[in-house]
Amino acid sequence: MKKTSMVVTSAAEAYGVGLPPQLTLVLPIASASAYERGSFAKRAFDMVAAGLGIAVLAPLFLGLYLAIRLSSRGPAIYVQRRVGADGRRFDFYKFRTMAHRSDDSIHRAYSERLINGWAQRDGGRAFKLTADPRVTPIGRFLRKSSLDELPQLFNVLRGDMSLVGPRPPIEYEVEHYQDWHKQRLQAKPGITGLWQVSGRSQVPFDEMVMLDIHYMEHWSFLLDLKILLRTIPVVLFGVGGY
Repeated sequence: MKKTSMVVTSAAEAYGVGLPPQLTLVLPIASASAYERGSFAKRAFDMVAAGLGIAVLAPLFLGLYLAIRLSSRGPAIYVQRRVGADGRRFDFYKFRTMAHRSDDSIHRAYSERLINGWAQRDGGRAFKLTADPRVTPIGRFLRKSSLDELPQLFNVLRGDMSLVGPRPPIEYEVEHYQDWHKQRLQAKPGITGLWQVSGRSQVPFDEMVMLDIHYMEHWSFLLDLKILLRTIPVVLFGVGGY
């Protein structure tokens, strides 16, 4: 890992997930982080939890699948190439929330402005457009509740993702990363994480990256448990979602 130092004033402290305000993050050189040391146990937990989750939520999967197919043209599952740990590409699964074959130029332009710091008038908020015309009516509900993320449990079983970790970026987003942003790619991406429980779309991009770095350097099962528990109200009440 490269060494870097930065000051974080994070929303995460208010959500009780362990990131103090004005924390200076210093990444050690050539030393294993807590995340790396616990990778085997974390993977075992992911496998068991994802398998149980798929079994328990099977009726919900079926209901959402049928609702999407019946309400708009196109497949219910959306597959997209994402960037995972160490830059490895993988097929990322979501319930489709947009009109079939929607143009991605809106999101491409927004992502470039956001990552390069040009989205000042938008508050520098992260990745999700608040009024995207491509989103279907049922898609708005799925996004607000984060239920569109459920198919990623299969990504967890495949080993592409973890239950908790940084969000996997789209390939064209990584093209605009600064060098220090790429540190978030050192961890296996997750369905939920510090960003998701700290305001999601309301969190500035650079702070999202800092949250990811903090997570990798301070990983523990207790931190994962806190994040998973904090994810429940995010799903139930749509906190920070669009």
